[in-house]
Amino acid sequence: MALRLDDKKAVVTEVAAIAAKAHSAVAAEYRGLTVSDLTTLRKTARESGVYLRVVKNTLARKAVEGTDFACMQESLIGPLILAFSLEDPGSAARLFSDFAKTHDKLSVKLVAVGGKQYGASELERLSKLPTRDQALSMLLGVMKAPIEKLARTLQEPHAKLVRTVAAVRDQKQAA
Repeated sequence: MALRLDDKKAVVTEVAAIAAKAHSAVAAEYRGLTVSDLTTLRKTARESGVYLRVVKNTLARKAVEGTDFACMQESLIGPLILAFSLEDPGSAARLFSDFAKTHDKLSVKLVAVGGKQYGASELERLSKLPTRDQALSMLLGVMKAPIEKLARTLQEPHAKLVRTVAAVRDQKQAA
């Protein structure tokens, strides 16, 4: 059933609002996937904070116009499913990367981050970006390391003295 003009405007408005606040976008060709496969993909997307939508390319071009994803306009060709990362930049890439491991029919066509479009080869790099929580824990570990090293360094002379005294004690007891 064809969309009426009001329905088309609603789709464009909805996708444009999501694209305006998204961190990254991934477009993939879904030709050959079954309905149950797409349902599984949509369920996984909802759980991981990814907005997933099959949109006509002309409507998608209008929706991304004026956003960071305007660079994608020329590449929106064929039956595509769009995924926008809302929580962290790598979530849509992780979703498609994990799903493509078990479903070879899903073919990623392009990735867009920060106003630049990249090829499908960059999907793996984007999917390996840490989440916000992982990045914060890594930063905390880096910040905590010098303090821990200082504490160990300050503690070492005392520990060395104790070990030396214990070695002398053991040596005298053995004799």
